[in-house]
Amino acid sequence: MNTSPVFLQLLADRLGKPAALVLCTGGQGAPEALPPALTALAGQLPCHYRTGVPAALADALGSAGWVRLTGTTVLQAEAALPAAVPAGIAYIGGDWPLAPPPKPVGQQAASRALALQLVQLVSNDADTHEIEALLRRDPTLSYHLLRLVNSLRSGGAAVGRKVTSFSQAILILGRQQLRRWLNLMLFASREGDVRSPMLLARVSVRARLMELLARAAGLDKQHQEQAFMSGMFSLLGVLFGSPLPQVLAPLALADAVQRALLERTGELGTLLALVEAAERGEFDAVAAGLESVQLDGDEFNALVGDAYAWMLSVTGKRDA
Repeated sequence: MNTSPVFLQLLADRLGKPAALVLCTGGQGAPEALPPALTALAGQLPCHYRTGVPAALADALGSAGWVRLTGTTVLQAEAALPAAVPAGIAYIGGDWPLAPPPKPVGQQAASRALALQLVQLVSNDADTHEIEALLRRDPTLSYHLLRLVNSLRSGGAAVGRKVTSFSQAILILGRQQLRRWLNLMLFASREGDVRSPMLLARVSVRARLMELLARAAGLDKQHQEQAFMSGMFSLLGVLFGSPLPQVLAPLALADAVQRALLERTGELGTLLALVEAAERGEFDAVAAGLESVQLDGDEFNALVGDAYAWMLSVTGKRDA
């Protein structure tokens, strides 16, 4: 019998920063067991499950450090991060990070314009010196880029001296890898935007899960990279508070990425629709999507665990 797919919901603390994970299951119920990649997440961040999971799974999760979640400790918010959180609330859930951003003023507006320009330069494979010159105009962008690159290195992907300059980052990572970090960095550098920590976490999971699914589905390296970029670019409209087609218009994107983002068609579009269905808790659609790419629930659940572990390494959000 095919294992039911599951997903994880990221919960924020009272300040709107990533704080915990909760297991989400579909109408077919939770599986009897979860892969180690998922259960091990409790060693990095508080992890919870809700009442109703099978007793065997609850016991296994409890042994791995997961804690049963009571509904009274979570406040669901959709429109915005609540300005005042009632006493007794430990976590804030919901899609408030996807709400429109605050209207930028002054330096914030200038920073957002530079960020959009950076997206265009990176997407169009501009000269290294052009990108470096733009980064020098906004120290915040440079800071977040180097912070992200060094978080990758401390996670075991590389060793040696700390990366302290853009040119050094290019030398160590290469342009293709640096491209993903430059784009990912945009979600971490929104000064004055309370959504930034949760948006960075959510886009990291989406992009990495897209890449892992593409690999598991047998797509080549180029399509795996395009899957990552599709996952990340799918939230650019949310980030900048503009229609996605408008944000994408000046970018030189591959046709497969364009179709995935604007039409949800093609191999990448199928994967993006699958991931979005998982985020919404539409597990029948997830199961159908997995069947279309010939993956099963066990494989998907393991990839979900890997994607969240990668997100924690990127954001530096670890309790262990």
